[in-house]
Amino acid sequence: MTIAADPGVPQPVTWLPPEDAKWRDTVRGFAAEAVAPRVRAMDEAARIDPDLVRELFAAGLMGVEVPEVYGGGGRDLFATVLTIEEIARVDPSVAVLVDVQNALVASALLHHGDGDARRRHLPRLANGTVGAYAISEPEAGSDAFASRTTAVADGGGYVLNGAKRWISSAAEAGLFIVFARLADAGLTAFLVDRDTPGLTVGPPIAKMGIKASSTCDVVFDGVRVGRRDVLGRPGGGELLAVETLNVGKVGIAAQLVGLADGVLDAATGYAARREQFGQPIAGFQGVAFPLARLAAELQAARALLYDTTRLLQHGGTPAQRLRATAMAKYVASEVAERAAALAVETLGANGFVPEHGVEKFYRDAKVGKIYEGTSNMQFRTIAATHGRAAGPTEG
Repeated sequence: MTIAADPGVPQPVTWLPPEDAKWRDTVRGFAAEAVAPRVRAMDEAARIDPDLVRELFAAGLMGVEVPEVYGGGGRDLFATVLTIEEIARVDPSVAVLVDVQNALVASALLHHGDGDARRRHLPRLANGTVGAYAISEPEAGSDAFASRTTAVADGGGYVLNGAKRWISSAAEAGLFIVFARLADAGLTAFLVDRDTPGLTVGPPIAKMGIKASSTCDVVFDGVRVGRRDVLGRPGGGELLAVETLNVGKVGIAAQLVGLADGVLDAATGYAARREQFGQPIAGFQGVAFPLARLAAELQAARALLYDTTRLLQHGGTPAQRLRATAMAKYVASEVAERAAALAVETLGANGFVPEHGVEKFYRDAKVGKIYEGTSNMQFRTIAATHGRAAGPTEG
């Protein structure tokens, strides 16, 4: 007998209302049909298939939160998290492209761009232009605000000089959000088109994992931008970065939860099929119990991710938001790495070769403890907000 839910009783945090469940299933179907057949070839080529990028736009996965008036899906942050999670179940590299586009670039424009910036750029981001978020530098990694890229007022605009490193999606990007230090104002974010004279994108950097996701150096040599290309306000770059990177950490947590889900599915499916000593290896406690433990840890990471997403959507003090996103990202990175390692061990020799896919998940998982803030940086945030983030959520 099915008992109707009491509308006065809150649902479990991982329960999805019908619209979100339908969207999740739509993205899952796209990932199975359009992404899965290309995963190994893209990993070996260290490049996302350009046709897939076009299909991602056509399916509405690159402008999830962009309002319909600008050509986007008009959905919310929770739908973005579901999108990233479902793509990552199949290929974390493609999930990075989707994450940067939605959780960093489009989100920054939605929350910090004025009407002119939104009208100029959101339709592009929803319908064919890839975005990139350029904050890291050779000497500004964990200390992201130690930027040496400069902006100098010049006539009716600014001139940018400097270099950025580790910029995800740079090879495909047509629009960059660039952080530079503006004299007498401080760190400032600028919107810069790829074809602006003086902007050079270097070749993709070879990496251990997420190989199809491009990571490049970007150089600015006398790059001229207009005053209307400032995102937010002059000198407001640090606050803008903190707020957008909160969303970015949730995006990476979603990628890592999706990765863990995908690799555990592969491991449990293999364990059910693989027979040794006259029975499937899933019947042995030494195989089944570690997988069961990781399944529990994955569900905990997902619950924390969804709860944090809803906190960002519906309120919370700055300290609460910083603490929650740091926790979600840290926990997801731990679970993803353990799940991927266990999957390789569950498959044995088959886990060590490309044919079964889990060795790729293993390589892809490691960066989860590095980008969008290392685990130690998350600990620093959690420790700094201890006590200040324990109060009631503000609506």
